[in-house]
Amino acid sequence: MQTHTSPTHPAESSTPHWTVGDATVHRIDEIPLPPATGPWLLPAATPDVTAQHHWLRPDFADDAGVLHLDSHTFALTVGTLRVLVDTGIGNGKTRANPAWHDLSTDYLQRLTDAGFPPDSVDLVILTHLHTDHVGWNTREVDGTWLPTFPNARYVTSRVEREFWAGYEMDEPRRQMFRDSVDPVEDAGLLDLVDVPAEGTEVAPGVRLVPTPGHTPGHIAVQVSSGDASALITGDLLHHPVQLPHPHIGSCVDIDPEQSEATRRDLLASLAGTETLLLGTHFPDPTSGHVVSDGDGDTYRLAPVPPTRAGA
Repeated sequence: MQTHTSPTHPAESSTPHWTVGDATVHRIDEIPLPPATGPWLLPAATPDVTAQHHWLRPDFADDAGVLHLDSHTFALTVGTLRVLVDTGIGNGKTRANPAWHDLSTDYLQRLTDAGFPPDSVDLVILTHLHTDHVGWNTREVDGTWLPTFPNARYVTSRVEREFWAGYEMDEPRRQMFRDSVDPVEDAGLLDLVDVPAEGTEVAPGVRLVPTPGHTPGHIAVQVSSGDASALITGDLLHHPVQLPHPHIGSCVDIDPEQSEATRRDLLASLAGTETLLLGTHFPDPTSGHVVSDGDGDTYRLAPVPPTRAGA
């Protein structure tokens, strides 16, 4: 695997970031998702449910109980290695969801400003192969979708890719694979990784953890350095309201029962620890510690805001 240098060192960036031992995890913002996203995505997270938890306001929900959700990715440095976890929605793509259709954002500039120009990225980890997690896998050049990160190894779970290979896709999903997955495979850049129950390390301090349910091969990403650790959720968790209500699942979970069981197990393993939970769709402040909230297996997020250099 090649490593690269950049004129902009990530630590000098004003991009929101967290320090995890010797590693630095940056949040690369794409777009805030519209208010209608919450009721569609998490239909059981009603305003009455949200109102039960004052700590959700104002960052994670408004006073009317409308959930705040974002699309962003995480870029991190481990030693000299530059790693990107998920790639968001992407620009200029034909999508059935109007909130994702034909976007024109400055995501790549934000990524570059954080010290991760596309040519410098060494490893792209895809938590799963859903539309809003693979979009910047590619960008359009002269009418052709080409890998955005040509020097990177793209990795995802073998179970995940093989599931979709045998899935009867509708046309919007086939379109997503044509423009955002197939070109990476055709370029020989996609590596399928077997992820055992205990997880597997794909780079020093970067571990893939199986978290099935939302999709069969869904993975979370654990970042460890010294005594510090963080866990990037992917879509195991979409919103902090799921900490006190782990039974609340997404309308697009492939296996809702497994998704709930995975969520409960993970939250129990994180509760009371110093591991940072980094939500792939959590709005600012995005990260926190999982702490017990009453009796039983109910939890809340104790926010850990990111650092903004120069702020």
